[in-house]
Amino acid sequence: MNPARSTAIRFHIGIDGGGTHTRARLASTDRAVLGFAASGPSALGQGIEQAWQHIVQAVDGAFADAGLAPAPREQCALGLGLAGANVRQRCEEFFRRAPPFAEIALDTDAYTTLLGAHEGRPGAIVAAGTGSVGEALRRDGLRVAVGGWGFPVGDEGSGAWLGLRAMRETHRAIDGRAHVGPLVGAVLAVAGTSREALLGWCDRPGQNAYAELAPLVFDAAATDPFAAALLDRAARSLEEIAAALDPERVLPLAIFGSIGQRLLPRFEPPIQARCVEPAGDSADGALRLVGQALSELGGSER
Repeated sequence: MNPARSTAIRFHIGIDGGGTHTRARLASTDRAVLGFAASGPSALGQGIEQAWQHIVQAVDGAFADAGLAPAPREQCALGLGLAGANVRQRCEEFFRRAPPFAEIALDTDAYTTLLGAHEGRPGAIVAAGTGSVGEALRRDGLRVAVGGWGFPVGDEGSGAWLGLRAMRETHRAIDGRAHVGPLVGAVLAVAGTSREALLGWCDRPGQNAYAELAPLVFDAAATDPFAAALLDRAARSLEEIAAALDPERVLPLAIFGSIGQRLLPRFEPPIQARCVEPAGDSADGALRLVGQALSELGGSER
């Protein structure tokens, strides 16, 4: 990095971007946190233009939260952990459309969550919200990713995975192939009670809409055996991710995401015993990511 360019950097910004929202954490170059803001989704699979729109909104909101006018982009170093950043073509297009920030460090939101959770030290994370994924940094320095293949082919144990299966059971019930239990009744109340209404609902939504059905599964679990079994299947899926990340089961494990947290009581005791409170979140990890990038390029981070 050009020394003059590095000297001009006044702010570091960590971005956590997923399929539901974008979070920005603003910090000074000495790592003091100044402000925080959130905006809409910035998962790259939902569109590059939308991603940059919501990232910029969150960045400007973080400056406002700090009581500051937005700084020129050339004074800001941006670390981003974004869902979908494991697809090279998306990343290339993302960088082509980038505003003129002084430095941009990009990786997946899973990796920045890992960095934040264990402060860059060896450990593992399983994150299950709208989607699901696991990452680990093993003690030999090897970085391992499991899952994260995307909806609908992957993301086992996630909110979208649960919602899709709740809708499938509703279809079966409408056909007379399954019982109309509490979960099916709740889905019908949301999506419509006729075959035509259900076909119309399923023709429109994507990952987010199916994930919005996931709370219905949790709500019905106490009285609906199908819902309870579905939650157990989801918990087993997340345990499989954890086991693949760390076959020796020696790394500290942090569980992230609204679905992951709600499923944690259903995990087997040996998995629960390895779980630790994370030291930070994905936005913290994104700040660490951009700090590392600046250090490697001869920047201001020490």
